[in-house]
Amino acid sequence: MDVFLQTLVAGVLIGGIYSLIGIGMTLIMGVMGIINLAHGQLMMVAMYITFVLSHYLHLDPYFSLLVAMPSLFLLGMFLQKYLLNPLIKVDSILPENQVLMTVGIGMVLAEIARFIFSSDYKTVHTPYSGSVFFIGKISFNWAMSIAFIFAVAFTIALFLFLLKTDLGRCIRATAQDKDAATLMGVNSSRITIITFGIGSALVAAAGTLLIPIYYLFPDIGGPFTLKAFIITILGGLGSTVGAIFGGIVLGIAESMGATYIGMGYREMVGFVIFILVLIFLPGGLKRLTKI
Repeated sequence: MDVFLQTLVAGVLIGGIYSLIGIGMTLIMGVMGIINLAHGQLMMVAMYITFVLSHYLHLDPYFSLLVAMPSLFLLGMFLQKYLLNPLIKVDSILPENQVLMTVGIGMVLAEIARFIFSSDYKTVHTPYSGSVFFIGKISFNWAMSIAFIFAVAFTIALFLFLLKTDLGRCIRATAQDKDAATLMGVNSSRITIITFGIGSALVAAAGTLLIPIYYLFPDIGGPFTLKAFIITILGGLGSTVGAIFGGIVLGIAESMGATYIGMGYREMVGFVIFILVLIFLPGGLKRLTKI
């Protein structure tokens, strides 16, 4: 029973960070109607920013949030305004040309990181990376616990922003019905730019929170883009609340798979759940939870 509880705790902690990654993609998906396949690469950029600040300026990774998140917010806005928004106005045989552009953006970001930092694995060492504390017989990793608290705080802040501010209401309106929002005076082009920036800032936060316990290399973005896509499908397309549940479900599934099947099957368990959801619950978890 102790092993099960320990595995469950580990899954929930990593699932909280996964949720932050998934919310960023879901937010972009809801407003733009496309899957951002450069999502993980944007996280990778934030991780390298954190690495540089830690390695050269000896700045704690959590303080790096104050640099990484604004930097990725601006980068996301730049990419949306100058690379993605212009494609909306161009007639194309492939209406998904924005998706193809995000693939290209992801490849470019990965190769730029490889050119600057090489393909070597890099880590950020902190005094608390391997430290744990106990509640009963269950151990909690300090870095993971702090990251989970930050993830919860960012999630709450996002919901308050979406529910309580005029800009947040405009984002929600655009996600629900872009044409109707435009008729009501919402500048949908501006909203898509800001939303892409917010989604990029959220995934930047996830990357910065992960780096004290994770390794870093230029191709790390690909697997996390896939995780974000799985979370988005699990939670239901466009559902931010569903993305929270999807991230936690994926985290628990991976943790259980690593404990009871083997570390080599950790990723496979998440993919199996993903396939089962597509087959038996195509609407995602929001179909069950009514969210």
